[in-house]
Amino acid sequence: MTQNDSRKGPGILLPILAVVSAMAAFQIGAAFAKNLFPSIGPQGAAALRLLFGSIMLLALVRPWRNWPKNPPLLSLAGLGLAMAGAIQMFYLAIDHLPLGIAIAIQFLGPLAIAVFGSRRAIDLVWAALAAAGVWCLVAISSDGKPIDLAGVGWALGAAVSWASYILLGRRVTSVFGNSTAAIAVSIAAIVILPIGFAHAGMALFAPELIPLALAVALFSAAIPFSLEFFAMPRMPPRVFAVFMSLEPSFGVLFGFLILQERLTPFQIAGIAMVIAAAAGAAWSARPRTAPSSPADAPLT
Repeated sequence: MTQNDSRKGPGILLPILAVVSAMAAFQIGAAFAKNLFPSIGPQGAAALRLLFGSIMLLALVRPWRNWPKNPPLLSLAGLGLAMAGAIQMFYLAIDHLPLGIAIAIQFLGPLAIAVFGSRRAIDLVWAALAAAGVWCLVAISSDGKPIDLAGVGWALGAAVSWASYILLGRRVTSVFGNSTAAIAVSIAAIVILPIGFAHAGMALFAPELIPLALAVALFSAAIPFSLEFFAMPRMPPRVFAVFMSLEPSFGVLFGFLILQERLTPFQIAGIAMVIAAAAGAAWSARPRTAPSSPADAPLT
């Protein structure tokens, strides 16, 4: 039996369920994090998410066991900074925007890598579809007013950071493997924690906030990364990327269920266009010989 044959049939069902569960966990974590904003702001929420997330991932992965002799420290530092920027700016974005819209705009980062990296005619279709989707998202908000441009700006910044994380992460993952995410989250925590403390002070460690902060870290780090590490080696990279493209739909779902965020049909159509563009770009991309990287997974 070939490797491709082993990935077909019932054997791929568990990896698919793992990927779907990971996406759901990421967005549940983001929705829970938004509930921390009234107390400590998006800066404090990002700091707690990264602090507790790094502790969980370090305990889970223990990257020091297989530390390379000559690690690419500059790329590693850049990776941590990219993750810090992506998470902090995403949290600032969802302070102004519904969860589903923010994650859809953030998806422009990996989509841009897929489109501009291939230079084929079909990718112009995906780029145009994504542009039309974003126009639907930002044209008008659910209350009939123009959408908050500050939130759009933060979401675009998160998209750039996520793209940077992917480009650096693919290089670092070749050295650190599945330890990459734990190390990047730890570096990001060192960067963001002083910002969160400067914004929220000792309220950052208020006992009543710790259970919710732990839930944010659990759903945003330990659960999804564990599921993705299980799924990635068991799925063709193209299939994994296509399923990852569904992430904004989970943002819409859990934004509605947990945060009571409602979108217009126009905005829902825009999110569907971004999802279709990301999935199309992933499916039509040239097959990669390397397995999927943890850097390709969502950061939120």
